[in-house]
Amino acid sequence: MKSISTMAFVAIALSTLPVGAESGDLAIIKRRVIAELMNSSIDDREVKATIDRMNNDGSFRDINYVDLSRTAGFPQRNHTYRLVYLAQAHRSKASSFYRNEGLKERIRRGFKYWVDNDFFGDNWHNNQISTPTNLVNLMLLIGDELPVDLVEKGQPIIGRAHMNASGARPSGDRIVIAGILAKNLLFRGDNEQFDRIIELIEGEVKFTTGSRGMQHDYSFHHRHDRVNNTTSYGYTKYANAFGEWSYYVAGTKYAFSVEKKNHLIDYYLEGILKQQVYGIYPDVSVKNRSITRQAKFEPRGIVELERLMQSTEYRKEELEEIIRLRNGEARPSQAFAKFFWQTEHFVFQRPDFYTTVRMFSTRNRNMEVPYNGPGKPTHHRADGTNYLMLKGDEYHNIWPVYDWQKISGTTIVQKPKLYPPNQIQKKGLTDFVGAVTDGLFGAVAFDFISPHDFVEAKKSWFFFDREYVCLGTDINCKRDLPVVTSVNQVLMRSQVTICRNGKVETLPEGKRELDKVKWARQDRVGYIFPEPATVNLSNQIQTGRWSDITDQKNISDALVSEEVFAMWFDHGLRPRNASYQYIVVPNVTDQELSETSESNRSISILSNTSEMQAVKHSGLGISQIAFFKAGLVEITDDTVVGMSSHGMAMVKMEGDRIMELSVSDPSRTLSRITMSVSGIYDSQGEGFSTRPMRSKSSTTVTIDLPQGVYAGKSVTVSL
Repeated sequence: MKSISTMAFVAIALSTLPVGAESGDLAIIKRRVIAELMNSSIDDREVKATIDRMNNDGSFRDINYVDLSRTAGFPQRNHTYRLVYLAQAHRSKASSFYRNEGLKERIRRGFKYWVDNDFFGDNWHNNQISTPTNLVNLMLLIGDELPVDLVEKGQPIIGRAHMNASGARPSGDRIVIAGILAKNLLFRGDNEQFDRIIELIEGEVKFTTGSRGMQHDYSFHHRHDRVNNTTSYGYTKYANAFGEWSYYVAGTKYAFSVEKKNHLIDYYLEGILKQQVYGIYPDVSVKNRSITRQAKFEPRGIVELERLMQSTEYRKEELEEIIRLRNGEARPSQAFAKFFWQTEHFVFQRPDFYTTVRMFSTRNRNMEVPYNGPGKPTHHRADGTNYLMLKGDEYHNIWPVYDWQKISGTTIVQKPKLYPPNQIQKKGLTDFVGAVTDGLFGAVAFDFISPHDFVEAKKSWFFFDREYVCLGTDINCKRDLPVVTSVNQVLMRSQVTICRNGKVETLPEGKRELDKVKWARQDRVGYIFPEPATVNLSNQIQTGRWSDITDQKNISDALVSEEVFAMWFDHGLRPRNASYQYIVVPNVTDQELSETSESNRSISILSNTSEMQAVKHSGLGISQIAFFKAGLVEITDDTVVGMSSHGMAMVKMEGDRIMELSVSDPSRTLSRITMSVSGIYDSQGEGFSTRPMRSKSSTTVTIDLPQGVYAGKSVTVSL
């Protein structure tokens, strides 16, 4: 690939405008880009209202042009957005403003006002992306009809989007900036430079594990902090931007290779779509600072998926299934377990529920820095967060009324208030953070020490078909403050029922401590306590303000009220070796809970100690174990499983025989794992071996572990 120098971009900005008719591939691509810009409805009433807000000098009366600070959110960008909208109306035959000279004059004045003032925000993104994007779109729509000298004055502003700009580092923004440049080259008619920039865009789809970009587990890191950005920067600014240009250049000499397009499809299906609820809705667990912005609950679009299928048949049926789901033409059917070992994020889906566990370790940091204001209370959102979604809207816009020290799944010191936003991002303090999975079932282990409060806990989650188990032990804290583990904090969508002392009761609204609780249920989700437990439960209205959870300006300070269900264990002040255990049962009725809770749904907790956490599901014949150190566990009367080191294991049995072993090393320090199992097994395969010891009626199994970029990934072997 040829390199592109800063001087080349300066030359582009100073070159003359294209003249004459355009033809060939560049013209085809330009027509596609313009067609995309025109692919939106124009409301003539809105056009008139926009014109009416404009002053004679081209400014708008309702825009604050003075405050350019990062927390203001750059409201000045609305000026250039409006100019693009007016240009769309001017070009649209469906609008009464089509080719209207008065409208064109308004656009000219508005453009002149901008280039004369050249509003430069404190946030680089406004200067290198949002403003150049709007101005280059304006050029493509109407630039040929504006005065040449005025257009030339705008070129240096558009030219701030270049490949040596600070924001063009390898990450989600690189393709976006390259795309802005490519659009400007289309407008300028520069074939040679366009050829080079398209090569650059194509080359961005690749693995860059350990750095910014796509990781080998198909998660995405926008920065060197290794925070999960798969469904933010890695979706809209990376995958969708690449897909957009793949569509623009399809069928021309600039077309991207099938290999690159197929790689992008893998990234969608194994990364992005497995971190969305059923591949349809946004997943709040992977959000970072954006979680404190008010959002819409709606299916993701299908355009990007349709574009992927334009010129390749690769995994077409899977993409078509997601399109049907997003269009409401199908019901979820996928069942999978996926651990993103580069990102410390676990996802588990069944056709009727979707749940996640978010963690961090010495290998990555917990959360984004709250750049530009949003996300100020997100300190603990990676502390073993466990969100559960049946529909996808269970936590929708709960955040202004949320108790940010009782985040679902977490164990948190209850401080008088959270630390300042500049103390949110922290590196993990432990190595043993990971999961074991065979792609269908899985378990997660988190040796947790809070870098904020230094509370310690061993936390594990064990996922089966219709339920999952949450264990915590060795919970210690030296501060004179309460420590709680939150079972869930979620929007309340139904009455709350509980079972105590064999009696089922419906709770009135309120907040209370309850003892001897066997199970509780709210909004089709049941919570079973293997041993009747004392829990705190709140089912009442909570209030707050969006302006309380962000330092951005111009955020509503109106009081928001929501009915919220919250349940948690109170471990008390300065807990020593505290513990908890509970089973989560999605999509369940009160009657089913009553009928299955006494047997704990065929689940046995084999161990919940500082050395080992282990659970068996006798109905499925699956046992899952987190060995925090070497040890043995009895799975059945005749079967003992041991590991000679730390690690994780999942054992699948038929009768009294082990059929499959899955193992992993959450610490990423081992090259192999050695296990001992009861019974004689004489199997060999790639990466593993067995050594039967007939005198002891046991077998030693040695399994090689993935290394390098795959360290932390699970291995499954058949016995």
